[in-house]
Amino acid sequence: MTGPLVPFREVVLKVHSRCDLACDHCYVYEHADQSWQTQPRTISDDVIFRTAQRLAEHAKTHALPSVSVILHGGEPLLAGPARLRRVCEELTSAFDGVAELDLRIHTNGLQLSPRYLDLFDEFGVGVGISLDGDRAANDRHRRYADGRSSHPLVLKAVELLHQERYRHLDLGLLCTVDIRNDPHAVLDALTELEPPLIDFLLPHATWDTPPPRPDGSPTAYADWLLAIFDRWQEQGRPVPVRLFSSVLSTLGGGPSLTESLGLAPTDLVVVETDGRLEQVDSLKSAYEGAAATGFDVFTHTFDEVAGHPGVRARQLGLAGVGGTCRRCPVVRTCGGGLYTHRYRSEGPSGGFDNPSVYCADLFALVRGIEARTAAELVAPAVTGPAGAAAAQLDLDRTLLARLNADIGRHGGAEWEAAWELAAAVEASEEGARALDGVLSLPYARGWLLGALESVHEDPGAVRAAHRLSAYLAAAVVRGGLDLPVPVDLSGGGLFLPGLGGLRVADAGERGTGVLRAAGDGFLVRPAGGGAGARVVRPAEPGPGWRPLRRLAIPGAASGPVLDDADPFRDCFPVPAAAPLDDRAAADLGARIVEAWTLIGAKAPARAAEMADRLTTLTPLTGLDPAEPAVGRHGLGALGIPVDGGAEELAFALLRGFRRAELRALVDVTDLYAADGSWEHRMPWREEPVPFSRLLADTYERVALGAFEPSCLEGVPEALDMLEGAAEVTVGGKQLLDLMRKEI
Repeated sequence: MTGPLVPFREVVLKVHSRCDLACDHCYVYEHADQSWQTQPRTISDDVIFRTAQRLAEHAKTHALPSVSVILHGGEPLLAGPARLRRVCEELTSAFDGVAELDLRIHTNGLQLSPRYLDLFDEFGVGVGISLDGDRAANDRHRRYADGRSSHPLVLKAVELLHQERYRHLDLGLLCTVDIRNDPHAVLDALTELEPPLIDFLLPHATWDTPPPRPDGSPTAYADWLLAIFDRWQEQGRPVPVRLFSSVLSTLGGGPSLTESLGLAPTDLVVVETDGRLEQVDSLKSAYEGAAATGFDVFTHTFDEVAGHPGVRARQLGLAGVGGTCRRCPVVRTCGGGLYTHRYRSEGPSGGFDNPSVYCADLFALVRGIEARTAAELVAPAVTGPAGAAAAQLDLDRTLLARLNADIGRHGGAEWEAAWELAAAVEASEEGARALDGVLSLPYARGWLLGALESVHEDPGAVRAAHRLSAYLAAAVVRGGLDLPVPVDLSGGGLFLPGLGGLRVADAGERGTGVLRAAGDGFLVRPAGGGAGARVVRPAEPGPGWRPLRRLAIPGAASGPVLDDADPFRDCFPVPAAAPLDDRAAADLGARIVEAWTLIGAKAPARAAEMADRLTTLTPLTGLDPAEPAVGRHGLGALGIPVDGGAEELAFALLRGFRRAELRALVDVTDLYAADGSWEHRMPWREEPVPFSRLLADTYERVALGAFEPSCLEGVPEALDMLEGAAEVTVGGKQLLDLMRKEI
């Protein structure tokens, strides 16, 4: 098996191999593998020491920031406080200076006492307790060998853990699903205890020993869990539920949050009480020896276990599931289900190369949660222009805050002063609006990203970040704010983003000055005084002042500017054109207006969209006349060719605006995930492409189809492919729905 070795970040350490309950659904004692009978009851000092050393060595080799160790059994509390202290001491000592150690214990709670909890408090051991719901549900399986109920003692354990001095140790409750139990009663009983988390676990089963289905329904477990989900929703989601959170995360394009779902590689290993190193414990449900590796902590490293074929098989992501699962549209969320649940001993598909025995349940569960929550999972950016603009502004503000945090002490007094001025600008409603306006300018994104990169690569290269003062100056002018702004006049000039460029004849030796708003304009006073202190009106050309040219677009209250001056406009795949003289600018502007008129005649809705959201056109060199360019900047800017007729420019404007829209959406929301894991054939081309390319081409063709109907050929088929793909998220589906309405 190929691919890099995945280090273990989670270790289940068996500290005791027996249990004080006789749960009839336990995978350790009641299923196929009975190797527990040969295990020492309690972990020895040698096993504890060797495990700690091996694990610390593994963490150091792979530079792991943290490792979780889960104390397990049997029932781990049967090991006793002294033995558990030894475990905690050895692990803490071994990890000192190597990595953060996250210690946890999973228990049935029957033995829990202040003596244990004081020990756990000392070493920061989190405590998870198994409880299957109300008394009737819990007593269905979790009983003593003589049939007595364990429920009252478990409730006492939870009550003890919830005392103020121990509450910080609480990890939550683990509940094994039994569809014969009342789902509402189970959830109510668990939420009433106010745990920090509830983890619902499907009972371990395989195709050889399938889960019980009393009514024969293939989706009985999904129906039960969806009843829980509905109740959970009605209650206002009072407690996080890991299973539901994981499904919601992956539907939105995020990661899986549990081993039992999703395609993330496994990073868990088990250490038995005798030091044997095994695969995930649930494999004991499949067959005798299914979890064995043949390794132990005395003679083998954790790296050797990580290279074991059985471990590697669960680290292959999509390649590790069967063909049926790879073609399933929900595989990115369910991940083929828990590896153990795919096992079948007989037939041509013997082994683990099968769908989960819960396949129908998982499909119904994912689709059920999706149907119930689609509206809340869709990012505002996908719902319309207002949402997209707000999401873009949020991203720019986040980048600015990140830049301030990353510059730290490297920014010096100049950055500190600019940051304080930003706070002063935002102090008024007019200032906050003006600052939002300049941060929404397309090239603010390019500046922010470039500044972040330069600070990370070379802390001394903080000069790019000082452009903040120019944006603040533009905000002061736009808002008419009575605030002095120190500005950089080196080179004898100043560019105000979104407004224009000023040449200052007498900038002084230091090349600095102060800008202030003045009436309906502004003035700049060089540090050394001189002729530069005059009022400039932003919309009017004047001596030394060149405003950005605004195009008069038919039917638009305010057309886009033709920006051939912003020093940060060179963020496209091809070079920006040199500043245009008046004649060249007028010629290009006339052709753009003519192109816009053509679009308005054939596709008025597209023309109106562009007029509302396209703010900046930047002339570029080296472009095909009908091809636009989209760079790494915010929504609203488009690079256009300086050559070409009106019809070619019309295609360039439509294509570019659409490409910029999609890039802006991808910047702020997950329309798809796991791109490149599958290949798709476009109806208009032969070669297979990833989802992102099919989406981009289809999205563009939908827009061009209003101008040239032949562009819509194959689009309905492409939308069908996109909607049925595993990569698409709920937000992506919403976008596809909008595209269908467009055509």
